[in-house]
Amino acid sequence: MNSISSEHKQCDEERLEDPILDLKNVPVLTPEQEKKLWRKIDLRLMPILSLMYLLAFLDRGNIGNAKLEGLVTQLDLTGNRFNIALFVLGPIFFCYCALIATSSLVLKKFRPSRQVFMLTFKYYMTNSFFVDGFQESIYPQLIGVRICLGVAEAGLFPGVVYYLTLWYPRHMLQYRIGLFFGAATLAGAFSGLLAFGISYMGGMEGLEAWSWIFMLEGLATIVVAIVAVFVLVDFPDTAKFLTPEERAFVVWRKKYDNSSVGEEERFATRHVWAAFRDWQIWLHILIYMSIAGPLYGITVFLPFGYDTTVSQLLTVPPYVSATFTLLACAYYSDKLKMRSPFILTGLTMCLIGYSINISPAPSGVKYFGTFFIVIGSYAAFPGVVSWLGNNLSGQYKRGAGMALHIGIGNFSGIIAALVYRSQDSPRFILGHAVELMFVGIGLTFLPMVVLIYRRINAQRDAAERLAAERGEKVQYSDQELRELGDRCA
Repeated sequence: MNSISSEHKQCDEERLEDPILDLKNVPVLTPEQEKKLWRKIDLRLMPILSLMYLLAFLDRGNIGNAKLEGLVTQLDLTGNRFNIALFVLGPIFFCYCALIATSSLVLKKFRPSRQVFMLTFKYYMTNSFFVDGFQESIYPQLIGVRICLGVAEAGLFPGVVYYLTLWYPRHMLQYRIGLFFGAATLAGAFSGLLAFGISYMGGMEGLEAWSWIFMLEGLATIVVAIVAVFVLVDFPDTAKFLTPEERAFVVWRKKYDNSSVGEEERFATRHVWAAFRDWQIWLHILIYMSIAGPLYGITVFLPFGYDTTVSQLLTVPPYVSATFTLLACAYYSDKLKMRSPFILTGLTMCLIGYSINISPAPSGVKYFGTFFIVIGSYAAFPGVVSWLGNNLSGQYKRGAGMALHIGIGNFSGIIAALVYRSQDSPRFILGHAVELMFVGIGLTFLPMVVLIYRRINAQRDAAERLAAERGEKVQYSDQELRELGDRCA
């Protein structure tokens, strides 16, 4: 497998020039034709995927806006009850470990358009059941709904990320993940604006404003889910909006992206166990946690410090800024074929932001610090996900590995939900200190992973030069190389 850059090259580059590779049936496209093809695919896939994730993220995070509109008062969420309601998103993250791997592997076997529809449909059902019983809504009911939301949400993000790896070469992946995940950043901005507008519906039809927030945002989700059934395309080889030549090119380009002999496409349990045994997945989980923790933490922390209307609106600017920064970082990361420098920049910004917020600075200065946190965490997140995906070869190992990566890594969200306690207001020293701990973990293990990759690359380059000087050539069949996946050298 070629590397995304010199920092994590994983396989033999010279095999790409192997004259044995049969290129006779591969469509030949000019650079302009290829660029036009990828634009065509982008316009078909990315808008619907981004819109679905935007609404899904709204549904997950709108409890913070509902809190400002009377949820806490009506359900008597005193003490740590609200934090526990956030904590039971922990079952979301627990479900990630159990369900994400299943979702990613099942996605390869079943139609993604149908699977994604079922996931998003469940979003609306969980929200609507809660709102339907709003007059009798009690704390246990809120907990139950949050758990159901976790089950429904578990497979969406990792499933879509894995789905994108089936379409796009690794040097084009992060920008597409950035477009998709950027919808979550926009959701952070839109949630405040929507909640501000919906708040004026409080009292209509006997519903409180927080009930309207859950119901209307959930309704939008189910409408988009129905549209997705007809718009979303399953796989490149079945994409009817592409010509036969275009389908053949995309399939070939992706098949030989990570290996000159193609990837192993038949499922075997050894691919799953190979993911569990791979050292890089476990180190990448720590890096993932160092970004996901601050990201979830700032989502819990905002909005803050002012009356309801102002607080709702103050959430908008940081997320809008983060959206543009995220897309710029994703674009240049793919262009430069590097991941770690952009992740390091994001961690540094989180370090600055949380350091400002843990200090006794005025609220205006702390609000300025939130820009660093939101921009840093959101801009680095697509790079964290795509970096590992670029270094796992074999479709099923990649699916299982990314499931472990995202599933276990999201446990940092449980901690983020628990450490921002109401009694720590307004400085939230415990919460900010824990987030700084996560950032420290990232700043420790990110350079470690880079150095390990460079050492492996140097050893393999040296072995290749020595073999070339001696005129040696290790004989492996194409099938054996496919089965080796990212372990081939």
